[in-house]
Amino acid sequence: MGILSGKKGFAAGFGGQNSCAKGVGVPIFWALALALSLLTGCAVPKAFQIDVDAAPGAQRPALVFPPPPEVARYRYLGQLLGEANFKPIEGARNFARDALYWLVGLFSDAPLELQRPQAGVVDDAGRIYVTDAGRAAVLVFDVVAGELLTWDQAGDVATFGNPVGIALGAGGDILVADAKLGYVVRLGPKGEPRGSIGRGLLQRPTGLAYDPKGRRIYVADTSAHDIKVFDDAGQLVKTIGRRGEADGEFNFPTHLAFARGELYVTDGMNSRIQVLSEDGEKVKAGFGSRGGFVGDLVRPKGVAADSDGNIYVVESLHDYMLMFNRGGELLLSVGGTGGGIGKFYLPAGIWIDNNDRVFVADMFNGRVAAFQYLGSGSRSTK
Repeated sequence: MGILSGKKGFAAGFGGQNSCAKGVGVPIFWALALALSLLTGCAVPKAFQIDVDAAPGAQRPALVFPPPPEVARYRYLGQLLGEANFKPIEGARNFARDALYWLVGLFSDAPLELQRPQAGVVDDAGRIYVTDAGRAAVLVFDVVAGELLTWDQAGDVATFGNPVGIALGAGGDILVADAKLGYVVRLGPKGEPRGSIGRGLLQRPTGLAYDPKGRRIYVADTSAHDIKVFDDAGQLVKTIGRRGEADGEFNFPTHLAFARGELYVTDGMNSRIQVLSEDGEKVKAGFGSRGGFVGDLVRPKGVAADSDGNIYVVESLHDYMLMFNRGGELLLSVGGTGGGIGKFYLPAGIWIDNNDRVFVADMFNGRVAAFQYLGSGSRSTK
């Protein structure tokens, strides 16, 4: 990863009168410029590491949930923070290069970090895309290239305002629902804007899901209290639901997920989850109620489903990740308010990749917590 990845341009801190005011003389400026040119040509190779607290290549003893003697259902993997997840590859550093990095680092910005993560998705190559409302951008943890990228462009001149939902679309597209802009942004594989979906049709788009088989894009239009469905071309196909409390009706829907041929909807102010058929015509399951106990959905946000069909819900008021069966029976809870491992502070989104890794956007802790789902407990916890 280049030294300037995700940061302001190097020259911004050295131009005009500001550099003179800081006492940076011309010889020093050119020395730093030379250092930069050397660095950009021989950047230290880095590798992605999800457990930022472990030594490179090391693995901490398994931390599982629930703890023994209960059967383990999850293994803690680590957390996404930002640049701290990219470690220099062992043996790739040398003294001269470290000295140059130190010199340039004197005038560099703080490391790029997550601020208020909202939701995310993982592609087939393992790249992790996270929407960050605090940075008004999408942060890309590119585990292939070993670098952290920031995508903040929503168009030729527009930048993101409040990106929330994110999904992988057709043809390598990354779709981002921006609640402030009022439409879905279509990005290419390198973050290049490819147009928009729902301009003039969406009021406050938040949740986003994609059905690759039916080639349908689902958007939770929170202020309109419905789910709008678009095709790959961005044309509105249908609208699911209206405001109300009956089955198939919504009251401020937020997060969405599509799995196993079904659409999962967080029906926010109705304090419930609804599972719909892919065409939205039938409610196949639903559960949730207000209350003061763990398992109640006072302020539900993110929703997801694993390979066994278990349904996950982020309960943001009480800071829990909850796991239910389709009947709405609470199977397991992880969380409680705090900043330690297995604790959350106003969590938002949740998503699960093809390897049953579970990611929780721990919004006010400025991180994404990652767990490995172990199924029935037969998988190794080592």
